[in-house]
Amino acid sequence: MPPYTNYHAQRSYPMPDEPFCAELNAEQRALKEKEKGSWTQLSHAEKVALYRLQFHETFAEMNRRSNEWKTVMGCVFFFFGFTALLIWWQRVYVFPKKPITLTDEWKAQQLQRILDMKGNPVQGLASRWDYEKKEWKK
Repeated sequence: MPPYTNYHAQRSYPMPDEPFCAELNAEQRALKEKEKGSWTQLSHAEKVALYRLQFHETFAEMNRRSNEWKTVMGCVFFFFGFTALLIWWQRVYVFPKKPITLTDEWKAQQLQRILDMKGNPVQGLASRWDYEKKEWKK
């Protein structure tokens, strides 16, 4: 691997201030000297090597999709699952039992008590109850 410099290339700023490879070995220096001559004498592999000395990636390599989204979604689903387990554990072991006032029997008794006391007979529950037939008015 060539030594790195303060090289930073991105799609919005494709021409970095410094080349990708700052320190060149003998083979790369010879290629840079050959670059000063006619480019028609350079082979395709030499042109690619010169490009790689200046830039780390091509636009096609910069624009290719990464698989980072899979890691992010995996972490999100892991934390969703962990949160669900934590909520389940709290409901089973931490939270108290439901109060008796939330049972269906208690609610039925409470409704019957309101009807027996004729609570709010003008517009409330007692106004919708038929006391003679013992059923709700239709």
